[in-house]
Amino acid sequence: MRTIRIYQNQTLITGQTIQLDPEASNHIANVLRMRIGEYIVLFDGKGSEYTASINSLLKKSVTVTIESEAWVNRESPLHIHLAQALAKGDKMEWVIQKAVELGVAEISSVFTERSNLKMGAERWDKKLEHWQKVAISACEQCGRNTLPIIHAPITLIKFLDSNKSELSLILHTEISQNLASLPDTIQTLSLLIGPEGGFSETEIKLAQANNCITLNLGPRILRTETAPLAAIALFQAKWGDM
Repeated sequence: MRTIRIYQNQTLITGQTIQLDPEASNHIANVLRMRIGEYIVLFDGKGSEYTASINSLLKKSVTVTIESEAWVNRESPLHIHLAQALAKGDKMEWVIQKAVELGVAEISSVFTERSNLKMGAERWDKKLEHWQKVAISACEQCGRNTLPIIHAPITLIKFLDSNKSELSLILHTEISQNLASLPDTIQTLSLLIGPEGGFSETEIKLAQANNCITLNLGPRILRTETAPLAAIALFQAKWGDM
C-alpha cells in the first residue's frame, strides 16, 4: 500500500495532536475512507516529514497524533528556475505539475508577445493560488518535502533583469547550441520556454543580450508544454540527480 502524504501549512511537532485542515480531512475521511489507527505522512514544506496516526475521524474533521519526525531531502542538487510563457487552458497546470515532479525549484509564468493573456488582478490572484495548490499536490505525490516557489506572472524583461542563475538557457530551433556544448558542472540554471508561437526574434535578441544561451533540443518542434519537461529531464540527467 502506498504511503499517503499530506501537506499541512501549520507547525508540526512530534508528540503533538493536531486537527488537519478541512481539505485534508475531507480527503482522508471521505475520499480515501481511512480508519482510526492508520498512518499517514505529513510535511510542512520545510524539509522534514512526520509520521502521524489517525485518532479521530469525522466527515469534516480529522485529528492525528504526530509520532516521529525525519529529515528527508529529495531535492535536486541542480536549482532550476523555469520561466514558462503563459499558455491557455490547462497547459500551465500540466507544466507546473510535471516540472515539480522533475525537481524544479522555482517557476515563473512569463508574459510574452505571443502569450499576452489578459485578466484582472483578482483573477490572476486566484490563478496563482490554484497553481500553488497544483505544486503542493505534486509534492505530495512525488515525495518532495520542500515546496517549490511559484512566482506571480511577470514580463519577460523583468524576469531577465532579475535573473541571477549561473547558466540561462532559452530554447530556440535556429542557430543554437546543443546540450553537449554546455559546461560540465553547474549548480543554478534558468530555463526560458516560449509560447505556442515561439519567442519573437526581438525577444530572442533581448534574452541573448541578457546572457541567455539559445539551446536546440533537436530537429523536431516541441509543444510549449512538452519542451520544458524534455529539457528538464535532460538537465537533471546531466547536472542533477537523474
